Parts: sequence; structure tokens; C-alpha cells
Amino acid sequence: MSLVKSHYKSPLGWLELSTSEGFLYQISFLDSRPKPLLEITNTSHKKIKSELDEYFRGEHKQFTLPLKPEGTNFQQRVWNELQQIPFGCVTNYGELAKRLGDVKKVRAVGRANGQNPIPIIIPCHRVIGVNNNLVGYAGGISRKKFLLKHEGALLL
Repeated sequence: MSLVKSHYKSPLGWLELSTSEGFLYQISFLDSRPKPLLEITNTSHKKIKSELDEYFRGEHKQFTLPLKPEGTNFQQRVWNELQQIPFGCVTNYGELAKRLGDVKKVRAVGRANGQNPIPIIIPCHRVIGVNNNLVGYAGGISRKKFLLKHEGALLL
């Protein structure tokens, strides 16, 4: 498999989008302006950028992109469950573990959440600590806070 990469300037900073054969595999937060890529304009990247534009303008609440995150069966289950959290809502790690059938797997759920390769679209930012604390986000707490405010989720 050969990934095709492109960059997207979002309100959160630069993102790197990785696709292959029409599927989105990964979104990575970049800490600085990326060096220009030989941009390959394809339908997948245009659709991803269009849906991200709509999301950040507040016009889009559910993504329709074909996703193919790579991970274990457990990670896939967690990431599928994340996609069931409605726009503007939050849950906590314990509730997520409970919905997956084992309240004892809170840490494993947290680890899988943190390893989500497609943030924003697979909304791992919608998972908060049990006391409504903004904990754990691979993109940084400031990005998590931005996304939750953008979606109108209740914050402290």
C-alpha cells in the first residue's frame, strides 16, 4: 500500500492527510508549516478537505468519508464506538468501557483512544475524564478544548 499525502491548513494548525485507494488512513497534527509536497490532487483529498472546511465553518456535523484506520480488533471496536458519540456531546472513558462491555478496560480504552490515527473525524476529543476534566489528547489539550467549544459541548 502506498499512502498519498497532502496538507490542510485548519484552525488547529496544519494537518497531514494520508489516503490510499479512496480511504482515509491517517490525520496527523503538524507543529509547524510543512514543507511543500508534490500535491497529488485526487478525489479523496478534495472530499476530505471539503468536509473539513464545512466542519470548521460549523456547517457539517457528521463526516461521510470512507475510513480505514489501522489497529487491533480492540482498537477498531473503540474507534467504532467513538463514532457513535454525537456531535456536541461528550462521554468519559468509564462510560466508553461500559458500552464496550467491560468497565475494567478503562485504561485500555484510554490507550486506544490516544492511538486513534484519524482525530477530528473519529472524534476521540469527545472523551473526557470522569470529573469533566479535559485529559489526554494526542493533539494537545488546547486542540481538544477548541474542538469541544467548536461543537458546543459543555465544558467546565
